[in-house]
Order: sequence, then structure tokens, then C-alpha cells
Amino acid sequence: MYKSFFGLKKNPFNVNPDPSYLYLTPQTRRTLDELTYGIESRKGLMLLTGEAGTGKTTLVNHLLHWLEHQRARTAFIFNSHLDSEQLFDFIFSEFEIPVTPQAKANPLLAFNDWLLARYRAHDLVVLIVDEGQGLPIHVLEEIRLLSNMELPNERLLQIIL
Repeated sequence: MYKSFFGLKKNPFNVNPDPSYLYLTPQTRRTLDELTYGIESRKGLMLLTGEAGTGKTTLVNHLLHWLEHQRARTAFIFNSHLDSEQLFDFIFSEFEIPVTPQAKANPLLAFNDWLLARYRAHDLVVLIVDEGQGLPIHVLEEIRLLSNMELPNERLLQIIL
């Protein structure tokens, strides 16, 4: 109905946040610039907050599209009802890390080895957790511990909550 009445090519009222409809206000542009700066300069942990419906997920989807054009490996966690084991399962799946018996026995070590290999290949690695406020405290602590994966001069993993 809207498409024909307004002469649109796509439905503007989809359930999923569509980054092609992102309107970059000065504040949204500044937020995007800060996130991209934090990722490119390997700052480690970044937090994106805002009221419900202000476009955080749409902005993140736009950021993911930008990261596709960079040399970045990304994982997007959208489910905030995870335990620690499920978190690592999701991370390994999203980053396409092989799950070997050794990786299953010590996922932190396997993930750190994978991050070091990505660093040597000059890849950026970005973990984005949507709806992070819904994560249990012990899972947030696991994510905080992931932010400790670093070299003396920079972080191996960029995390956006």
C-alpha cells in the first residue's frame, strides 16, 4: 500500500532495522565516527547506549556494512540470553573458528591463538553484542575478560556493547 501510494521501491516499514534508511544526524554521525575511530585505533571496549527506538541497531547494521569493506572479521551477537558456554559457541560460529577437542576444552586459549593469527594477518576483529544490558553478570564478566586479550601496544579484539 505505501509503496504504490508514495512511489517507493522498497517497503519502508520492515521489522528489521535497515541501514539503508539510516539518517545521519550530526549526533549519529559523531557516534559513528567515534565507533569507527575506536575500532581502527584498536581501543578495545566501546559502549553504545540510547533510548529504545533511537536507531542503535540500525547504526550497528550500518557499521557492520562498513566493516565488510574493511579487513575486518565480525561477530554479531543478538541474543542476550546466553550462558558462558553458549557465548563461546556463538563466537566460534560467527568467526568461523574450527571447534576442535582442544578448543572445546580451553576456548579462551583457542580464541586467543585465533586472534593472534588474525593480528599477524593485519585483520581487525570486532565483536558486537546487541542488547548487552540483558546479559547475565557472569557472561558480561566473560566479555570483560575477552577485552584483556591484548599485546603490549594494542588490543586484539574490539568489542562493542
